[in-house]
Amino acid sequence: MLDHLIKGATVVDGTGAPAFTADVGIRDGRIVFPEPGAAARTSEDASGLILAPGFVDPHTHYDAQLFWDPYATPSLNHGVTTVAGGNCGFTLAPLHPDRPEDADYTRRMMSKVEGMALKALEEGVDWSWSSFAEYLDALDGRIAVNAGFMVGHCALRRYVMGADAVGGQPTPEQLRQMVALLGEAMEAGAWGLSTTQSATHSDGDGAPVASRHAEPAELIALSRAVGKYEGTQLEAILAGCLDQFSDDEIELFVEMTAAAGRPLNWNVLTIDAAVPERVPRQLTASERARKAGGRIVALTMPILTPMNMSLGTFCALNLIPGWGEILGLPVPERIARLRDPAVRAEMLRRADSKEAGVFRRLARFDRYVIGDTYSRENEGLTGRVVKDIAAERGQDAFQCLVEICANDELRTVLWPMPTDNDPDSWALRRETWEHEDVMLGGSDAGAHLDRMCGAPYTTRFLGDCLRGRKLVPLERAVKMLTDDPARLFGLRGRGRIAEGYHADLVLFDPEQIDAGPATLVHDLPGDSPRLDSKALGVVSVRVNGVEAIRNDEVTGALPGLVLRSGRDTRTVSTR
Repeated sequence: MLDHLIKGATVVDGTGAPAFTADVGIRDGRIVFPEPGAAARTSEDASGLILAPGFVDPHTHYDAQLFWDPYATPSLNHGVTTVAGGNCGFTLAPLHPDRPEDADYTRRMMSKVEGMALKALEEGVDWSWSSFAEYLDALDGRIAVNAGFMVGHCALRRYVMGADAVGGQPTPEQLRQMVALLGEAMEAGAWGLSTTQSATHSDGDGAPVASRHAEPAELIALSRAVGKYEGTQLEAILAGCLDQFSDDEIELFVEMTAAAGRPLNWNVLTIDAAVPERVPRQLTASERARKAGGRIVALTMPILTPMNMSLGTFCALNLIPGWGEILGLPVPERIARLRDPAVRAEMLRRADSKEAGVFRRLARFDRYVIGDTYSRENEGLTGRVVKDIAAERGQDAFQCLVEICANDELRTVLWPMPTDNDPDSWALRRETWEHEDVMLGGSDAGAHLDRMCGAPYTTRFLGDCLRGRKLVPLERAVKMLTDDPARLFGLRGRGRIAEGYHADLVLFDPEQIDAGPATLVHDLPGDSPRLDSKALGVVSVRVNGVEAIRNDEVTGALPGLVLRSGRDTRTVSTR
């Protein structure tokens, strides 16, 4: 007898093959194509609905959130049944058992670099583990999504080198210890190594995070260790990921993937027709890697991610060269400096410089929309575009925006209108998605919680494919969200609707599938805020055969698994 029967669904199986109508059964958490008339304990009529494999998000930071939110909302609501965590070199384990202060350092680092509320990290996680194995065990049996985790280079360095991890170089013995520690984590099921050398990544003290101090020889040694374990990967971030790689960065990426004999993915390829040289430059790394016996995969988002800004709290504006010095000042002094025309002129000059890279787009202040306001002077401005307000006041856009924010003591919420929402940029995205080493992903879900909301990219992309720009057919869109990332990570029995595969399934209405607007809610531990988005048209989400979401509401079931390398992933060799 079947545990459940989904009758008459339009099946899009994840392979890219044409959709077909079928009954799909579930037995013991696996997919069954039943004989006509097969008995089932429960059933549902899915006529007119699409049944797809559960979506796989290749780049998240749910490492902490899963402890207070086992449903990984809103990703699970939007059909994501498997998440890859531990990215960008940042993980909550291992922690040195003899240095309890390391947990505090890690919390403050994650709060700064990944935008996780410090109160939530303090109150929502028990921090009772030391080894990476203990961290994975702490999640086993208590999550609703499937989750796999890389090992963060910063944690490895901190464990072995202590405070010297920031600014120091390991001795040969310390490097040997790091390699051994990484090996222990992969034996326990870690998916591989993640690291960062991005100039935007600083710890809670404002210093470059530990992995940014690593020399190439250290990165190659750790990469080589990854290649000794089954079902493992590399994930890395370099400064050039934000705009264009240098020759040295390309060479480092190529050496890392070739040394491991494993794919390396990086985040995120920004596609903008106004910068046509960026895509070919970034994909040069992939082409050179294949010649050297490796593989480099660029993650890119198929939507324009909702993101808010503020002059009052840390956000992407702080990452514009020279801006952090101004925006890090106490509020009264910050306002005074921002009101100085000479200061504003220099900030705009720096924002328009080549060194600003992809952040140049953030300085188009005429295109900002005013969000929440907090003063009488700003009443009626919510929802208005700065360009129009500035014209009424006879001010330039940046001056106008500063005055609005100053009225709110810099608490004003700002929504930048994307500069790459033009037909040429969307045509370039469609063309870029054809490349064999480009994959959808990069949501950063679980991070930057009150600033951006990338988790709903799955439903928003499908809605766009079905009823919007229609850049790719539905069957290909589903494959891009399911089988493609499943194959990259070597997931065993996931990513497709096939006999015997794990029953990770999404049932949705093709006429309604979409994501609602990003809204600020206060539901984290410590009443901390985050951006959320409703899933529209998602009827049901099943993880390992058990329904976890019904009509955008969690069911209370916790059917997710901690996916461990080797057991749940097979090796995807580049050789």
